[in-house]
Amino acid sequence: MKRTAKAGYRPEIQGLRALAAMLVVVYHVWFGRVSGGVDVFFLLSGFLVTGQLLRSAERGGLKLRRVWARMATRLFPAGLFVLAVLLVVSPFVLQPNQWGQTIREIVASALYLENWQLVAASADYFAAHNEASVVQHFWSLAIQGQFYLVWPLLVLAVGLAARRFGWPLRTVLFSTITAILVASLAFSVYLTDADQQLAYFHSLTRAWEFALGGLLVFGLAEVNLPKYARVLLGWAGVLGLVSCGMLLQVGTVFPGYAALWPTLCAAAVIVAATSGSRVGVDRFLATKPMEYLGNLSYSLYLWHWPVLVLYLVARERVEVGLVGGAGIIALSLVLAALTFHFVEEPARRGRWINLRARNGMAFSALVMVPVLVGAGVWQWRLDDTTTTYEVAAGDPNYPGALARTPGFTYTGSPDVEPVPPLAALAQDWSRGKHTCEDSKYFAELKVCRTAPPGQPKGTIMLVGDSHAQQLYGAVVPMAASHDYDVLRLMRGACPFSTRSEVAGNEKSEGCVAHNRAVISEAIDRKPDVVLTFATRDVREGNTEATPDGFVEAWRELDAAGIPVVAVRDNPRFKTGPAQCAAKHGWEDRRCWVPREDILAERPPYADIANVPDNVTFVDLSDYLCLPDRCGPPIGNVQVYMDFNHVSGTFMKTLAPILDEQMAPVMGWG
Repeated sequence: MKRTAKAGYRPEIQGLRALAAMLVVVYHVWFGRVSGGVDVFFLLSGFLVTGQLLRSAERGGLKLRRVWARMATRLFPAGLFVLAVLLVVSPFVLQPNQWGQTIREIVASALYLENWQLVAASADYFAAHNEASVVQHFWSLAIQGQFYLVWPLLVLAVGLAARRFGWPLRTVLFSTITAILVASLAFSVYLTDADQQLAYFHSLTRAWEFALGGLLVFGLAEVNLPKYARVLLGWAGVLGLVSCGMLLQVGTVFPGYAALWPTLCAAAVIVAATSGSRVGVDRFLATKPMEYLGNLSYSLYLWHWPVLVLYLVARERVEVGLVGGAGIIALSLVLAALTFHFVEEPARRGRWINLRARNGMAFSALVMVPVLVGAGVWQWRLDDTTTTYEVAAGDPNYPGALARTPGFTYTGSPDVEPVPPLAALAQDWSRGKHTCEDSKYFAELKVCRTAPPGQPKGTIMLVGDSHAQQLYGAVVPMAASHDYDVLRLMRGACPFSTRSEVAGNEKSEGCVAHNRAVISEAIDRKPDVVLTFATRDVREGNTEATPDGFVEAWRELDAAGIPVVAVRDNPRFKTGPAQCAAKHGWEDRRCWVPREDILAERPPYADIANVPDNVTFVDLSDYLCLPDRCGPPIGNVQVYMDFNHVSGTFMKTLAPILDEQMAPVMGWG
């Protein structure tokens, strides 16, 4: 029996969905780039949902509970089914150090808040080195879910106001959506320039894309283009959309005005509509294969990213080849088809539950329960694992850095497993209780204090980036033993220098202003010593260097009479040594680096002329590495929490060693 098209049904829109989904998948799998396809989904959602809501409002039948129930039964089953599968599969593929991040993001995804979870993580100093998770792509679904929640309220409010004051509904709604588009686009342009990473995931920078789709509802009836114009407009839209990801670095310039490219291209295809031409793009987009792929687009988007990430983790790769990528896409299509036919369709057609508002809302809440409970059980297991160890100062089982001191003899128990366990390692930052205040010199600078009880005898100022932050774990117990105050002035990816040392890293923007403020704070506060790093970029190939900007910063403090202790930086690896060893064992050469390949016998600052007299250098390399190699645990304590940061637990064991090395400067014995 021939299928009868529904009223208003436009098969070319399903084809446009298919095209957008395949662009997202192909660009993610083979090019590691963003295509602009997600922006098309936002525009289409705005177009379709606004049209449905407007028609319901004009009929006087806009019932929020029913609208939300229908939307939820379309979105939730497939999305939460994928999350449930990932809860089962991820613990067997991902390493324990990735569990905590994955649990947090699965919960955020289930609640349609993943975009805000990613915003929080990008702003969190300690989460700055999170890896791409198996559910990171849920950020766009979260924004869509938020749109589906808020947009019906907007249309209802406009409808009530129009009825109350006798205004024409279409005119008022058109004006309201236009105002949203203008305000959101302006905010998107501003925030993309100020903080692109925040702008990319921010709901309000994306609202204009939904609004643009909504405005199309009002204009289509007025458009009456000739056939040739529809053909040209349709193909221009498709070709522009396909070329967007090739010509723009979407991941680094979107959303802002650059996102007008894919959204206007998609709008052109919608406006072109049915051309009636044999060469029109709508003829291609409306074919049965494209229409079917459009039906699978939601599930395909859900599956492709976790399949890609899990493949890369399991194969220990950072990219896929032609064959591997084809396999990922093929598997994603199979999973998408199964999910569409056995999860999406039964829910959409009411085979599981009828779509009365009360039942639909209850069903939507109910399908969240297994995911949230599963995440809770996984978190309980993780917490149980990470709280089974505690390393106290002087613990004979876990001497850590002290095992590298001359004459050391191990007196602990045999066969002790290194700590922290891998599940806890990702969170093993050097932390501590402190109070913070804003700097008067730079709005983004926080001056944080960790003060001993009573009146401190002096002050240590710790400055720099995340590598200087590591020292906090050794500095705090050392300072407390001498009744010293600790001031911490930190900025990720921003070493203490008069120059910006991390070129091309958006997090390093503002480093010069930050460090100018740090120097001003030091001159004002007159600490007994400023503690920072002497080198950076310690990698294989002996790339370690002491930048000129470091020396210039020390020289400014010298002019103010402030002593500096500069610590040699620790090695950086291609992969986390502990994470590598968990898979391959410590004897595998991939898990460690010969010391001579990464640390020159003579540090670079030893050859710098005219180092200011206020600087004392400290080299902890002998405690971070064995005589012949770097990477493995020392004294039953994992040295590295990831590929380049020393674990907080190991840093605690360095406290007495740092104390001894700083004694000549500090004058304590």
